[in-house]
Amino acid sequence: MPNRKMGRASDQRTAILKNMVTTMIINGKVETTVARAKEVSAIVEGLVASAVKEKDNFTTKEITVSAAKLDGKGKKVLKTKTSKSGAQYEVVDREVKTKTVQVDDPSRLAARKAMMKWLIKSHDSEGYVVNPTNKLFDEIAPRYAGRTGGYTRIIRLGARRGDGSEMAILEFV
Repeated sequence: MPNRKMGRASDQRTAILKNMVTTMIINGKVETTVARAKEVSAIVEGLVASAVKEKDNFTTKEITVSAAKLDGKGKKVLKTKTSKSGAQYEVVDREVKTKTVQVDDPSRLAARKAMMKWLIKSHDSEGYVVNPTNKLFDEIAPRYAGRTGGYTRIIRLGARRGDGSEMAILEFV
C-alpha cells in the first residue's frame, strides 16, 4: 500500500485510489492533485509491470458448451415435450458446441487476482461494462512489452483555483 495518507481515513483513501487506478486503466489518463497522481502512478506502474511479465502466460483449450438455439430474431427456440402424466409443456431447445477458451497459468492467475485488489469493474464512455484487468492484459501489456518501466508520466498543471492545490494530469507514456 502506498505511503501518503492524503488527509483521509484508510477506507476512504483506498476507495479513492481504486477509483483513480481503474479510471487510469480504462481512459488512459486522469486529472488530479500531484500527491494523488504520485500514489496512483506507483500503483499503475506495478500493475502494468505485472501484466507485461505475464501477458503470454496462458494456454488454450477446447470445451463443450450447451447453449440455447436462437431463431432469426434472437429469441430462444422452444420445443414441446410430454411428461409421464401426459401433460404438455415447452422446453428451450439446446445445442452443444465446442468453444476455444483461454486458461491462465498459475502465475498469471495470481497476477490477475492481485490486480483485482486495485481494479473495479466499470463502464466505458458508451456505457458498456469493461473489465479493467482484461484491458490491462489484452491492450496495455502488449503496448509496453519492450519497455522495462516508466509507463506513466505526470504533467503538472499549476494551482487549482478554489484551494490552491497543485494539479496534474497522469497519463500513459
